[in-house]
Amino acid sequence: MSFYIHQHPNWPRFTWDEGSLSKLLGEVRYVQGRVVGRMEALGLSIRSEAMLQTLTQDVLKSTEIEGELLNPEQVRSSIARRLGLDIAGLIPSDRHVEGVVEMMLDATQNYREPLTEERLFGWQASLFPTGRSGMYKVITGAWRAGDEEPMQVVSGPLGREKVHFQAPAASQIESEMNRFLDWFNNKAELDPVLKAGVAHLWFVTIHPFDDGNGRVARAIADMQLARADRGGQRYYSMSAQIRQERSAYYAILEKTQKGTLDITPWLEWFLSCLHGSLSLADEKLEAVLQRARFWDRHAATPLNERQRLLITRLQDGFLGKLTSSKWAKVAKCSQDTAGRDIQDLIRKGILEKEAAGGRSTSYVLVESAST
Repeated sequence: MSFYIHQHPNWPRFTWDEGSLSKLLGEVRYVQGRVVGRMEALGLSIRSEAMLQTLTQDVLKSTEIEGELLNPEQVRSSIARRLGLDIAGLIPSDRHVEGVVEMMLDATQNYREPLTEERLFGWQASLFPTGRSGMYKVITGAWRAGDEEPMQVVSGPLGREKVHFQAPAASQIESEMNRFLDWFNNKAELDPVLKAGVAHLWFVTIHPFDDGNGRVARAIADMQLARADRGGQRYYSMSAQIRQERSAYYAILEKTQKGTLDITPWLEWFLSCLHGSLSLADEKLEAVLQRARFWDRHAATPLNERQRLLITRLQDGFLGKLTSSKWAKVAKCSQDTAGRDIQDLIRKGILEKEAAGGRSTSYVLVESAST
């Protein structure tokens, strides 16, 4: 009989080879400190913008890993409102977006608070405000129930399914989660970054909810990484990096959950993924600085609200190719007004026609045209 990791007699006494991890962990801690240090040396407005971009990316990519796409503008608006940031073009967000944002912000901003059963119930319920996932009813605000059939993660067509993992029985969840929460809230002698990796694996292995386990597991990891940073200012997105490496993510999870209690390979992957997300943060910092320089340069340039809104959308990358018809639709104005807005920005050196031809003329920010 092949064991799942939670069926081993010594579960959950995880082990790992500290010697194999020490070099990579040292590199991660170095880059982590450098990114946080660089950000803290910048002005409040730039830090706020970087954090807004990071949290928006984190929410979008964590749901995208599960195959769900959220509206980027709604996510950004929801986060900005909750953080009290004054940005142009805020739009209403539906209750599903608000729920996902609420979970992520609670995890990262209130990282000092203990993780409790009720808090986890609230997070999972916020992911399913209608109590449904697509056509299926989801149990929310409680651990999954019923042992008639085991909780399995499967793929493939009906009749030829492949079982990737089988979770502990529902009758074991309460005791399993009590043990997990005691460990998570305990200030044991364990590097806080490694603890984030162990927590992610441990929680997703228990699989305590009817649905939403992956997203909650990543929120728990983000909460622990905020503890490692000793601050709620988020400047890198682990979920964005996991999304890029989604196939490897599921592969290493499956291999680990069918393996032994030595989780060194999982922690190596987790640290490498975190290192990648921190490296991307340096690139993102340059984009944030470029954006700040743009608004400083045009601080005295007369711009109407429609123009500010569309420039912001272009900088966020939410618009794709900008045409006058798209301008009119987003700004809720006539085609003639959109044309006048665009020509005014061209005269002011902010927009220019895109070099590539086509049936519709498109425009780009002057900074973007040369990159």
